[in-house]
Amino acid sequence: MTLLFDRHRRITSPALAPADFDGRTRRPAELTIGLVNNMPDSALKATDVQIARLLQHAAPRHARIRLHCFSLPSIARANTAKNHIAQSYTDIDRIEGLGIDGLIVTGAEPVAAQLRDEPYWSDLTSLIDWARTNTRSTIWSCLAAHAAVLHLDDIERQRLAVKCSGVFDCVKVRDDWLTQDIHSPLKVPHSRLNAVNEPLLAARGYDILTRSDDVGVDIFARSMPSRFVFFQGHPEYDALSLQREYMRDIARFLAGQRDDYPRLPKSYFSADTEAVLNAFERRTKDRRDPTLAAELPGLTLRPDLAAESAATVLFRNWISHLGQGG
Repeated sequence: MTLLFDRHRRITSPALAPADFDGRTRRPAELTIGLVNNMPDSALKATDVQIARLLQHAAPRHARIRLHCFSLPSIARANTAKNHIAQSYTDIDRIEGLGIDGLIVTGAEPVAAQLRDEPYWSDLTSLIDWARTNTRSTIWSCLAAHAAVLHLDDIERQRLAVKCSGVFDCVKVRDDWLTQDIHSPLKVPHSRLNAVNEPLLAARGYDILTRSDDVGVDIFARSMPSRFVFFQGHPEYDALSLQREYMRDIARFLAGQRDDYPRLPKSYFSADTEAVLNAFERRTKDRRDPTLAAELPGLTLRPDLAAESAATVLFRNWISHLGQGG
């Protein structure tokens, strides 16, 4: 899929692109960004939309974004997802000839206990090596961030006692172009089973940009010569992403596909909704039945969530960096 858009409107064909944005005669800068979407089938299309919408909202004035979506061929997909990829994605073998300025690589749902045993490990590490010298900057999200630091510096992720899920206040640790104009603390969604050691990252030359007392390092970075940016969290998530994941995990529990009932995401649902969900969990202890999921009422989020605004500033700074040529 190749999308060309500016901050004001999405353009379905380059031939329809406007000559300028605000009436002045000026040729807009055009950047080529790649999205390597490794998310599970259930989140594949939603992630496409989230990233495209975020890039459009974040695009500075006089910048056009050409977005190519890719998928690693070694990630197992059901037929519906395969069809979507075949119809809408660019073959990743073409990535070298597209002049990619910036790359975004999403996380994936873990399959193996060890990252090096994941079926896509070889494809992912080849992408890491390519991005080091062929992009101006690359964003690695969640599992992709863990894989990158393992491949680059042999930094092993550590399994958490319980899944880290929720929206957390993260504070800026140092000044950096990526976090310029972001109000601290910023609210960032996290959803992961593992973590990387913050002191070890710092010792290996990574810049810690944001962190949380609750969940540790949030955003970190390293120049090599491409500027690699790593997200342990998911600033790109839309408001309902954590809800969709939580409901998916409930459905898996009710279907007997997982042994433990998922914990509520922290600081995410309203107090009334948390009470409803806690009562529902108690019901499942007596009756573990997949049909129960249909009985859940509408859910309400906390009114103070503002994760998307931080993401827009982060990506606006990142796009501006790409436009400056590094």
